[in-house]
Amino acid sequence: MKRRVVLLVVTYSRAARGSLRNVCRTHEETVVRRFGRVALLHETAFAAFQALRLRAKHGSDVQIERTEPFNEFEAVDEEVRVAARAYEERETPSLPYATFAARNDHPEPEDLRDREL
Repeated sequence: MKRRVVLLVVTYSRAARGSLRNVCRTHEETVVRRFGRVALLHETAFAAFQALRLRAKHGSDVQIERTEPFNEFEAVDEEVRVAARAYEERETPSLPYATFAARNDHPEPEDLRDREL
């Protein structure tokens, strides 16, 4: 299975956001997904060209990162996935996770905070 690497473009000013919107509208085939001030672009030379144009125009108001989609089955232990699902299905919506974990033999929040993916 080929990993789908994408370019993440984040804008930090109104002008940069407007330019990103224009790039996304004009070059829809380049866009994987857009979220207001953020866009994911296919990893192509043309997408990089567009992202670099934005940075050239708006400087540090444009951040560009190369990333890949998060695969929870490769990156996260099963016990963490199970705990997340169980917590979202809990009977008492206002129950804090720490209390839920202690009562149901799930990883403690402190342990999760210290654990790297």
